[in-house]
Amino acid sequence: MSKSNSNQPVVPTAREALDKFKMEAANEVGVNLKQGYNGDLTSREAGSVGGQMVKKMIEAYENGMK
Repeated sequence: MSKSNSNQPVVPTAREALDKFKMEAANEVGVNLKQGYNGDLTSREAGSVGGQMVKKMIEAYENGMK
């Protein structure tokens, strides 16, 4: 049985979609996210991007329930 990296999506094209989603969320909250390494972001900036992503996912789920 092979080990899988939990950081890698099962569907390879999902990585591109997640990266695009992350960039859109960063743009919406005013965080300058760049392709590749973003280790220079503050915890607050990184958290605001993640929070915006979750907010958008919840909204999409709720809209799908209607």
